Amino acid sequence: MNDPNSPDRFNEEKATFAVRGAETPDLEAGVAAIRNVLQTLPIRPGVYRMQDARGDVLYVGKARALKNRVTNYTQVNRLSKRLQRMVAQTRSMTIVTTNNEAEALLLEAQLIKRYRPPYNVLLRDDKSFPFILLRQDHDFARVQLHRGARRAKGDYFGPFAGAGQVRKTLNALQKLFLLRSCTDSFFANRDRPCLLYQIRRCSAPCVGRIDQQGYAELVNDARDFLQGRSTKVQARLGEQMQAAAENLDFELAAILRDRLKALTFIQGSQAINAEGVGDADIFALAAKSGVIGIEAFFIRGGQNWGHRSFFPSHTQDVPEDEVLAAFLMQFYEEVPPARNVFVDRELPEADLLAEAMSERAGHKVVLSVPQRGSRRRLLDQAKRNAEEALDRRLAESTTQAKLLREMADLFDLPEPPNRIEVYDNSHIQGTNAVGAMIVAGPEGFRKSQYRKFNIKRPETIAGDDYGMMREVLSRRFARAQDEDPDRSQGDWPDLVLLDGGKGQLSVAKAVLEEMGIEDVCMVGVAKGPHHGRDGREVFHLMDGSERMLPVNAPLLFYLQRLRDEVHRFVIGAHRDKRAKAIGASPLDEVPGIGPARKKALLMHFGTGRAVRNASLEDLQKAPGVSAGVAQQVYDFYHSR
Repeated sequence: MNDPNSPDRFNEEKATFAVRGAETPDLEAGVAAIRNVLQTLPIRPGVYRMQDARGDVLYVGKARALKNRVTNYTQVNRLSKRLQRMVAQTRSMTIVTTNNEAEALLLEAQLIKRYRPPYNVLLRDDKSFPFILLRQDHDFARVQLHRGARRAKGDYFGPFAGAGQVRKTLNALQKLFLLRSCTDSFFANRDRPCLLYQIRRCSAPCVGRIDQQGYAELVNDARDFLQGRSTKVQARLGEQMQAAAENLDFELAAILRDRLKALTFIQGSQAINAEGVGDADIFALAAKSGVIGIEAFFIRGGQNWGHRSFFPSHTQDVPEDEVLAAFLMQFYEEVPPARNVFVDRELPEADLLAEAMSERAGHKVVLSVPQRGSRRRLLDQAKRNAEEALDRRLAESTTQAKLLREMADLFDLPEPPNRIEVYDNSHIQGTNAVGAMIVAGPEGFRKSQYRKFNIKRPETIAGDDYGMMREVLSRRFARAQDEDPDRSQGDWPDLVLLDGGKGQLSVAKAVLEEMGIEDVCMVGVAKGPHHGRDGREVFHLMDGSERMLPVNAPLLFYLQRLRDEVHRFVIGAHRDKRAKAIGASPLDEVPGIGPARKKALLMHFGTGRAVRNASLEDLQKAPGVSAGVAQQVYDFYHSR
């Protein structure tokens, strides 16, 4: 099969018409739009997108025969209420044909992730999955935690459910195999072993305490361990320990003994017994009160690499097996599938799902429902975890809904807020100033929508907290007015919380009034009469009134949690900016000077100041610097 990401693989035929008329739902207009598309639809596999009058994607679907599938939407009486609402909003369609149905399924998952349509089941998860990366681009391989695109050359092991499981495994790898975890630059500049060598967590290849062949053997052992061949590693360590003892090298024997004990401990500390399973992903679904939870277990090489709970959205009136099938394709859009995928129920088009996952993984993937043995016990455990996680979720959502209702009463909101934005600033005497916004809602923190604002306007005075808040809010709401003027995308806040008192609130009111925005509720959160020592806050409202809550009020704890989260986020952003500024070089300002030439200049002259004061002739003598580059550097400093 062809590459699913190939740009010339699909033939996209966008409908060039749109039904004229009002944007309000109209079932007859929607059916007419679909019938117009049907006139030119082929009977072949593909993906269709249904769009409203604004062009926003309402739904993404795939079909073995596009014409037959789309025809069903014109038979209104056979559609559910949910699909009737979708058809009533449809005004145009986009058609993409594919070579086969498996390709259509892969493309459907890509498009759902890109457009996040309101009528598709959506996997809502802001966190990427961490992996362990054993790099191969260095004579002495480095082991490290990795997130994001897998561009570096090396072996990737995962996914792990969270960074905690990765760090635990990395800690074990350091104890067992003494692999380095330092960066290449740190490695290259060592002249003596670091602390990790002293505490027996590294073999110190940086200073020659182990040769390349010996280190390569450790790397191979680590690779065997991560691939589930820990028994083989255990036997080898036992043989080496016995040989060292026979040679009276008791120090080496003690080191090998400690490594063997660590391996035995890790083998016995698995949360579940997955022996004989190999590589598998296990999924179980639980449903209650209209909410669906899915629990995922990750088994690699018979080792438990953690589990995570998911709660897909837009699942109302959708059969549970269809929810799980849609979830799997979106889940594997980023995560490589294991060779075995176990689910707790029969899925529609299971063979097609397995074919699509196999194409994406590059190896055969078996999708099955275990009936007996260790695999069934693992599935039952996943099912219990799914039910328990769903119960916790429902309890939390009930509490959260109550808190939001109380918040609406406290701040005189017409209804509980769906989107809360919290703002704060951070700087040190005006330097490295940064503002931040966090977002929360009924489902908790929406970390994918957090934003940082580098304070950069010339009119903002360094250290002026009011001026910084003015810049942050004006930029935030100017963008909102440009991108969502009619507030239909859900990106406008129902409530804005400001870390500050009357002064910050008055500045915020002035900014919004200048922009013609009068219906956004803002509240200033300030320390109480005893400067917060009594655990209370004062809430300043836009009408000039003030509110306080009892010390033990759950709503007070929730509002403090929102404030603490924006503190954490903005301080982290400020520290990152400050660290970057500390490592900055004066040569960073020179246009056209890349890392290689910057390094050559600094190695030749020693400091950035020496480069700035150098004559043109001296600059031309620097290795790797052409006459043109030397002239560019000289002109940059001396023209100023």
